[in-house]
Amino acid sequence: MLFTAPGELIGGTADEQDHWDCILLIEPDFFLNHPEAEKTRGYGFFSYTATEALHLSQKEKTVVLSVFQMIEQELNSRIDEFSRDIMVTQIELLLNYCVRFYKRQFIIRDNNSSDLLQRMDHVLDEYFNNDHALKAGAPTVQHLSDHLNFSPGYLRDMLSCLTGKSAQQHIHNRIIDRAMEKLSTTNLSIIAIAYELGFENPPSVSTLFKMKTQLSPPGFGHTFN
Repeated sequence: MLFTAPGELIGGTADEQDHWDCILLIEPDFFLNHPEAEKTRGYGFFSYTATEALHLSQKEKTVVLSVFQMIEQELNSRIDEFSRDIMVTQIELLLNYCVRFYKRQFIIRDNNSSDLLQRMDHVLDEYFNNDHALKAGAPTVQHLSDHLNFSPGYLRDMLSCLTGKSAQQHIHNRIIDRAMEKLSTTNLSIIAIAYELGFENPPSVSTLFKMKTQLSPPGFGHTFN
């Protein structure tokens, strides 16, 4: 099951003759002045790539098709003052099922979340060890997702499901781990460490550090003196 946003192109190959498709196309104005318009922006799978499609089990496929059938029946019914609200409710039901099924897919795709976290740590360690932080600044979610072969949105949602934290939070935690390592093994100041980690504004590292350790960088460093 694929999702696309306005302005994106989708298609298939000419030799795909042995199957049929269900396609739901929604005019942006359909949700105009409706609460669902704002909620729709929160469904991350509209920004996923084609390789991050939703793979449905047979039971899940039956559920999705049943909602499609309800939508089709409503479309073919007499239009009245209730039609739009009913259609919006059915579309919301479909999208909520997709959220549930994607969470199932995240868990199955990485049965052991530590594998993903180890890969993330490796990417971030390589970034710092090769002095990329000095040249390009602190690592970004885009850099992390590129090297893990996920779209930023898919990585964000998968991490949120598996660990309850965002990709940015994982990056910040790794930065603080590196800062703690530097403070405990070198005589570098937090300012020098901040620049090594790609921060032009050292106080921001101090703020992150205190949020995680409940200590200021100097206070943490003094425990090793």
